[in-house]
Amino acid sequence: EVIAGRELDDVENLTQAERDRFVNASVFARVNPANKLDLIDVHQAAGSIVAMTGDGVNDAPALKRADIGVAMGQRGTQVAQEASDMILQDDNFESIYHAVREGRIIFSNIRKFVLYLMSCNVSELLVILIAALIGFPLPLLPLQILFLNVVTDIFPAFALGACGGSTDIMDRPPRDPEESIMTRTNWTELGLFGILISAAVIGAFVIGGGMYAGGMDTDEAVTISFLTLAFAQLWHVFNVRDITSGLIRNEVTENLYVWGALGLSSVILFGAVYLPGISLALSTTPIGFEGWLLVFGMSLLPLVLGQIEREFRQRAETSDS
Repeated sequence: EVIAGRELDDVENLTQAERDRFVNASVFARVNPANKLDLIDVHQAAGSIVAMTGDGVNDAPALKRADIGVAMGQRGTQVAQEASDMILQDDNFESIYHAVREGRIIFSNIRKFVLYLMSCNVSELLVILIAALIGFPLPLLPLQILFLNVVTDIFPAFALGACGGSTDIMDRPPRDPEESIMTRTNWTELGLFGILISAAVIGAFVIGGGMYAGGMDTDEAVTISFLTLAFAQLWHVFNVRDITSGLIRNEVTENLYVWGALGLSSVILFGAVYLPGISLALSTTPIGFEGWLLVFGMSLLPLVLGQIEREFRQRAETSDS
């Protein structure tokens, strides 16, 4: 539908039906600067996030009023550029699409980074807290926790910053400008993932302690809990994928930097066990085939349960919509 600018002259007295008609229209013709301001008000009153493009002096008020004003960089006037939030250097509207998409990807990757690192840190705290409440010996040593935070966790976290974004990222409505990086749902996920990882580590510590004659305070049991936590945190990087992305093919699994980070961190962890200098500093010891089987089995549990949680959430959100 094409709406002429003169129909916007009496915007204050519009009925709700007329407002809905203006919001759903695709083309407005022969609009004056005042019409542009009224049109922005109509869309903002309907809850829309409004972007306005312009190049002339008369576009400046509308560029200022919109949620984001986009001025032309080549043929735009100085007044329009100063009133805008963004300048389109090539005057190509397709660049706006790419800018919006890149901005959404960056924000999503920041959220992944924060969720991943904080859930890993929470799991470390919970392991120590649960062991102390139950009366177990420490399943992790302070230097081992420092090693995880400084050496191993950081590589997958950085790799998340290079995720390309899910395929449907431009199909989503604009994010609420007041929305924080971590929403209530994200905080709930953070606690859930932290509990899953810590439970797996405590379970591996208990089982590992029973595998050795020395009991639960042996170096082997501590090494098992240390490695279980480390690999559980590495696999956890796949749990922070977007809820709408695929289980196998998604923005995390298709990120080659993630796989490189996992490979590098795994090599470092093997070195922490088998290189004499590092193993002496971290108080780790070789654990044998059964020990490694326990480590990989328990460390994969948070990943499996985390993926199940995301599948249930995806189906719930799909049914609600």
